[in-house]
Amino acid sequence: MAGNAGAALDRAYRLVSHVRVLCDLSKALSGIQRLGCNRVNRAPRLTWYVTSLSSLLAGCGGEMSTMDVAGPAARDQFWIWWAMFAVSLFVAAMVFALWLFTFRRREQPQRTAREERRIMLRWVLGGGIALPVASIIALLVFAAPTGRGMLPLPLAEGEAERIEVIGHQWWWEVRYPGENGERDVVTANRLVMPAGEPVDFRLTSADVIHSFWIPRLGGKRDMVPGRHSTVRLEAESTGIFGAQCAEYCGAQHTHMLLHVEALERDEFEAWLAERRSPPELRGGFDEAQEAFGEHCAACHTVDGFPEELIVDDKSHDIQGPNLSDIGSRPTLGAGVLPMEEGAIGYWLQHHQTLKSGNRMPPHNQIDTEILEDIGAWLETLEP
Repeated sequence: MAGNAGAALDRAYRLVSHVRVLCDLSKALSGIQRLGCNRVNRAPRLTWYVTSLSSLLAGCGGEMSTMDVAGPAARDQFWIWWAMFAVSLFVAAMVFALWLFTFRRREQPQRTAREERRIMLRWVLGGGIALPVASIIALLVFAAPTGRGMLPLPLAEGEAERIEVIGHQWWWEVRYPGENGERDVVTANRLVMPAGEPVDFRLTSADVIHSFWIPRLGGKRDMVPGRHSTVRLEAESTGIFGAQCAEYCGAQHTHMLLHVEALERDEFEAWLAERRSPPELRGGFDEAQEAFGEHCAACHTVDGFPEELIVDDKSHDIQGPNLSDIGSRPTLGAGVLPMEEGAIGYWLQHHQTLKSGNRMPPHNQIDTEILEDIGAWLETLEP
């Protein structure tokens, strides 16, 4: 028994010796690397660090970035964010400094109960009341002018352009009210606005709560069924901006994108004028138009479409997008597909796969060839 114990101790001693040798060898190699290899690889490693840190800034740009501001409302909110960030850093630094001070000062002086109550009262009054009140007042001072700038207040130079936006599951209806007896311009999933001037967006929802959000122009505004709210935004220059429903509204909330374009005033007026008149219904698509009147016209509108071709002219609870200018839109399905030749026909055949749960029923009972013909005809609908 004693012999076995001695052998076990001997093996353990040898194992420890081997481990020590390996540790010494590892330290030696580490020293060589620090002396030589690091000097050689210092520049590439520094480059790698800089590249890695720079990649973190990639989220500060793009169509949906609140950091890449393009309007006065977004710029005001941008500076509010930085002010709050600076205050948060200051508070974090103070807490960390107090923690270090307490950690290093190991010997705490003996205090009486009265002194303890006085110190506690200071912390309650200072950290629990004074600091929050000062923070709220500072935030209100910063935020009040920003909120006022987004209100539809009267302008010295006249009324702002007014655009109505209605949220649906899961698409956007955009209406431009007509003036002096002119007909409204109605489109879907595309918002065109004049640049360099304020625009009042009148918002509501047709079903559930949505949220209107153009990050580069301003903060989000909820769209509540049965209620109307107005937000004033401005694009300082022409361009294309991303927009997204910012309130979860169901299974396809992610696929509820809005394409926003800001044009010069004369280009915007021309864009509107083109859509005041119904689109030209090109010839050679008689069968496609008949099929559209039978299967699609109950939910979708095409301005100027022959009423005699509409089989079901009753009103329905489900409303689909107005298709009068669908051929000129940049995307299909609120950003699901890019608009290109054959895209509408493909969408009609596979829309429940591409955007499952959308309210358009499947077209299993319609021949594929007819669906492709309907898609080809709809692609011709441009101003």
